[in-house]
Amino acid sequence: FYLLFQGLRQISQRTISTASRRQFENRVPEKQKLFQEDNGIPVHLKGGVMDALLYRVTMGLTVFGKANTKVFIL
Repeated sequence: FYLLFQGLRQISQRTISTASRRQFENRVPEKQKLFQEDNGIPVHLKGGVMDALLYRVTMGLTVFGKANTKVFIL
């Protein structure tokens, strides 16, 4: 119990900082330009290769799940 007490005491004496250690660059304006651009690409695919891959995997899992429900129901 002594070690637990010492550990809790050390934690309680530390100052808690809510400030971020690293400052991140604000990239919202460039993302807004990308997603609001009228170029005929659906919004769910405008993010690039990763969006296209995620979309295809999601659609594949959906079709697979739908097929499995048909198998289990029949």
